[in-house]
Order: sequence, then structure tokens, then C-alpha cells
Amino acid sequence: MNALRIEKLTAKTIDVDVPSSKSILNRALLLAALTDGDTLLKCNGFGDDTDSLLNCLFELGIRIECTPQGLLVYGRKNFNEKATLNVGSAGTVARFLTAILAFHGGEYELRASEQMSRRPMGILPLLSSLGAKIEPLGESGHFPFLLSSDKIKADRAEIETDTSTQYASGLMLAAALGERPFRLELLGGRTAGSYLKMTASLIRAFGGDCTALPKQNGFLVTPISAPPKEFDVEPDVSGACYFYALSLLCNTVVRVKGVHSDTLQGDIKFLEILRGKGVRITETDDGIVADGRFVPFYNGFDEDIKDFSDQTLTLAVLAAFAESPSILRDISHIRTQECDRVNAILVNLNALGVRAFTNGNDIFIEPSPVRPCKIETFGDHRVAMAFSLVGLKVGGIEIDDPVCCQKTFPNFFEKVQTLTN
Repeated sequence: MNALRIEKLTAKTIDVDVPSSKSILNRALLLAALTDGDTLLKCNGFGDDTDSLLNCLFELGIRIECTPQGLLVYGRKNFNEKATLNVGSAGTVARFLTAILAFHGGEYELRASEQMSRRPMGILPLLSSLGAKIEPLGESGHFPFLLSSDKIKADRAEIETDTSTQYASGLMLAAALGERPFRLELLGGRTAGSYLKMTASLIRAFGGDCTALPKQNGFLVTPISAPPKEFDVEPDVSGACYFYALSLLCNTVVRVKGVHSDTLQGDIKFLEILRGKGVRITETDDGIVADGRFVPFYNGFDEDIKDFSDQTLTLAVLAAFAESPSILRDISHIRTQECDRVNAILVNLNALGVRAFTNGNDIFIEPSPVRPCKIETFGDHRVAMAFSLVGLKVGGIEIDDPVCCQKTFPNFFEKVQTLTN
């Protein structure tokens, strides 16, 4: 698709809905698919990452029906223990499903998109040490590869969390779908991360147990016994934050339907940052409302955002329009996501005329008047969505690859354009 031009926001109030949380839906799909019982996952729309998981589950013999309420999953009937699977560009599917298949046992050929194949799979050496056999079909430690396993017999493991907590979440899900209690000890600086807490909550909701082990910075996971008949999947708070950011950036009122403060998703902390700048945050039955009409200006940010780092790009855009410099701290791990997101921030802010630089672990941003440019998305949905906010603020900004938002939020730009008419 050609570049998309984003014009200045004209809407006085914004009232939108967003797709279901990919992080919750993909975890719930795996837990429902590989347990005995049928579960209705009540959900809204979803993007390519969930489509990739649904395709993998189909190849594994799992029956799933789309209904007006969501996805009806018929758990673990006729499971194929020999299959060729393509995880696409979905990091959650790549990390979670690989661990689950190693614990479950069987013979699998696992492939991925070119983008995903460039990303290292740090969990493979650990799975090998636990008894799985990994045979690379390309670069070692990357997709594609052959995975064979006679089930994982070990009852404990250690894993670091600095690179990605998805590896630890994958092991937690695999253990919950296994045959015996499993002790997982976490290393590194993100052992109390919000996504790990989300995984533990999902395991409990599906009938397993996930007991925190504070002294070991880990969990004791007990396998699932009886999954629920129904499970409500929350709206995606990550996607909601792009709209909530407009409350501060454009002094408007924003409500995202179904988003509430008791969410499992760590990105809800972004709203506390907005509150700290003077945005009025109000909980309503229909969703949280952010009112920025009475914030004429705001100073820069000094935030450690390692636990909700998907919003690094959003905060970088807000920082470009602040009254003073900003520091976004502890973000080095976002270099290995869909693209090098630190580089994407620096390239695009500098192209806009905003000075931005990094010391390796932090980003420094010095606000300046922005100039029109074309945003380079690097094929990353979060780069595209975050930098669309610049266009809504000043107009005349082009996004070079808007279709990359199909990954998690297929109609994002349709919603954006309704705000500029």
C-alpha cells in the first residue's frame, strides 16, 4: 500500500473501540486449545498475530469456530503430534507455542516470516537442555527449525527475563499444560513484569495454579484441571493508549470502550503518566475517559518504562511536543522487537526536526518545532501507530507502510481518518 497522509485532528471528542488484547487472547487460545473441555473466548476483532496462531492450531487438529460472541475452542481433541507450522511474525506465537510443543511432545517443523526469522529465539538452548531436540534449518537459534520431543520430564528451570519476558511466559504456559508441577526461577531485571503477572492470572483463570516464589523470583506452576466454559478477553490497552495520548497532545476528551483500571495489562500505567501531566482520568461503566482540555502545556518526561515498553514510541512522540527535554529510561530491550525500536524513534524524530539520541539504555529527546516528513515504519505496527499522532497534532505527516498495522489493529487508520473529517 502507498504511504498514507495523516491530517490534523478535528474531532472535539473521541469515542472508539479497539480490538481484543492480543496478549490475553493468544494466551487464552493456547490454554483453551490444549486442555480437555470446550471454552468460549468472548472477544472483539483481532489481527494477523492471532490469525497466525489460529492457523497453527488448525494444523495441530484443534477445532475452533467463529461465533457472534467470539471464538469457541474445542479443547485437545485429535491433536496432531506431527505437523508443519508457520508462526508468521507473531512473537507470542513463536515463543509460547515452541515451549508448549516441547512439553507436549511430538515432531514439528516450525517456520516464520522473514522478519520473525531475523529475531533470535533465546528459548531454544533452554528447551534443548530440558530434553527437546532442536535441529536448525537455517541460522542456529532462529526460525526455521525442527523440534522433536518425548515430552519434557524436568520439573524445574531457570530463565532470564531481560531480553524478553515472553520466554518465561511460554514456559509457564507449557507447564500449566503439562503433567506435573513445574518450578520456574526467573533471573534478570524484569522478574516482576506485568506480562508475567498476566500469564499467572490466565493460568489461574483456566483452572491451574501459579504460586509466586518471592525468594526465588519465580513461580510454582500446577497444571490445569478444568478450564472455564467462558472467558472474557479484554480490549487491547496498548492500542487504546494511542487514542488516550491525544487527550494530552491535542487537548481533547477520549473514551475507549471497555477499558477499565482493573485490567491485566501493564500498559494501563500509561494513563497514570497522563494523569501526572494534568489529564483528568475518570472510570465509567463504559470505559475510562481521559480529559486533557485543561492542560495548555506539559513539561518533559523522566520515566522508567521497562514494564510497559510498548508505549516507548508513544511517549517519544509526546516528548517531541513537551516544553522541556525528556528521558525515557531502561529501553534497550526494545531493539530486538519487530524492528530496532530505539533506532526507529531516533530516525523519525530526527527527520521531524526533533533532536533525539541514546546512551544505549535510555533515550534523550529535546523538543523542537516539527517539520513535515514521511515516517519510516520499518514494517513495525507500533512505529506506524505512534507516529500517526504527529500527523493528528500538526497535519501533513505521511506513514510509509500503514498496512503493517494488520498485525494487531487492522482498522487503526480507518479509525484515525474518521477523526480528521
